[in-house]
This record gives sequence, structure tokens and C-alpha cells, in this order.
Amino acid sequence: MRKGGRGAKAGIGYLADRLIENAPRVPVRDLTTLRKQFPGLGPEQLADKLVAGAANASSTVGAGVGAAAMMPVPPAMPAELAAEITGVAAVELKLIAELHEVYGLRPGGNLKERSAAYLTSWTQERGVDVTRPTTLNAALGGQMKRELRQQIMKRMVRNLPNLMPFMVGAAVGAVMNRRDTKKLAEKIRADLRKRQIPWDALPELPPLETPDDPLRIAGRPKELGG
Repeated sequence: MRKGGRGAKAGIGYLADRLIENAPRVPVRDLTTLRKQFPGLGPEQLADKLVAGAANASSTVGAGVGAAAMMPVPPAMPAELAAEITGVAAVELKLIAELHEVYGLRPGGNLKERSAAYLTSWTQERGVDVTRPTTLNAALGGQMKRELRQQIMKRMVRNLPNLMPFMVGAAVGAVMNRRDTKKLAEKIRADLRKRQIPWDALPELPPLETPDDPLRIAGRPKELGG
């Protein structure tokens, strides 16, 4: 049991590090691109489309978890399970970033700074407060990176019991992942609506940077540790 606990903790720490490394590689569509891809939709309708797409993607990942994980309490985090969990996080990070675009609340800073802000948003399950610069500086220094890693580990430990039903089959994993992604989206959207900036009041923003080595979000995300 002690060995198993150490293995699980080490596995979660590994996943936290991978998330921090991979966050800037998550491809994000800016508002202009989203409006071109979904013409004629208002903010809420567009957000609904994004949530539905992310729920479908995380459902696919959840099915993979259910099919791959065989032990009810693994002594260490299996590589396949680790890849799938990190895959869900990548789907949800993309969703969070694009919801901020839809509600006119893109954080300031460069790609790395925004990615850190979205990671913090994911761990806290709330929108980024763009009026508080401290929320945009996470993971820039050694201390802030350690704090972000701890936040990610706490989020994963909190959700670890929810992974247990995945072990009984792909169908359960798919359903639970879809549900959890939708619940996360509801919390983020409720927070963002309080500070929403109407599209006609938005200043012209530059296009978002394209990651040098973007993750492949559809299907199995690329290079997620497994």
C-alpha cells in the first residue's frame, strides 16, 4: 500500500509537469476564427457549440480510459491511463481558452503567460480575472511554477475517485467524462458572464500565436506521456 501510494503520487506529479509543458502547445482559435467557423451565432450559441464539441472529445478519451485500465487501484499510474487523463485536460484547456475568447476576456501577455493563466483557471474551475495581473504570472518563475504544480496535483487528487468507475468499462468512462467536462464548462461560463465584454465593444485584438509544435487534440493527443 505504501509503495502504491508513492507510485500514485509520483504519477500525478508527472502528469502535472506534462500539463505545464504541454499547455502552450494546445491550439486555440481566436474569436475571429471562431465566428468565421460558426457564422451567425451569438456568444451563448457559440459557447454552446464549443462545450458540445469538447464534451464529445472528452467522451472519446474517457472511453479509452475505460478500455485500457484494468486494475481497480493501480500501484503506479499506467502510461496509457496517464496519457488519457492528460488528454482530457488538453481538451478542457482548449475549451477554457476559447470560452475566454467568446466572452471577450482574453488574458494579456504572451503564449506562455496566457497558457499559465488558463491552467490556473482549469485547476480552480473559474474564469481568469484579467484585472488581476498576479493571475497572469503563474509558472513564470520557479516558485510560481511549483505553486501551479501543487494546484494541478490537488485538482487531480480531488478527481481521482471519479476515475474509478472508468475501470469497469469504456461506456462508463465516456459518460462520466462528458458529464464532468460539461460541469466544468458551466462553472467557467457562469464566472465569465459576470465580466463579459460585448463583441461590439471589444478592441481589435491581434491573432493568437500558433504553437510551434501544436498538440493534436482530436482523437489521441500527441505526446502526452504514453
